[in-house]
Amino acid sequence: MTDIAQPCFRALSDPTRREITRLLATSDMSIAQVTARFDMTRAAVKKHLTILSDGGLITVKTVGRERINHLNPAGLLPILDWLEFFDAFWDDRLAALKTAIEKDMK
Repeated sequence: MTDIAQPCFRALSDPTRREITRLLATSDMSIAQVTARFDMTRAAVKKHLTILSDGGLITVKTVGRERINHLNPAGLLPILDWLEFFDAFWDDRLAALKTAIEKDMK
């Protein structure tokens, strides 16, 4: 795994953080709005948001006294790049299987 993908994988390794990213995909939210969706303290939610931010999956904008969290879809690119290796791996294997099957059918 590339070093650039590690923070992204770490951020998505927790089910609460994955749910937060789903919520932020529908609308930007303040820490209070995110906290209202979970049975945990504001401090715990803040910690999850910090990890998501460190992973590049969200951006945070200060508006007055609030910090508004916004999903950053481009933050998933390191994971997509990492997964492309496996996509190519399986394409090669499936192409070889197809060739072997077609050869046996002749």
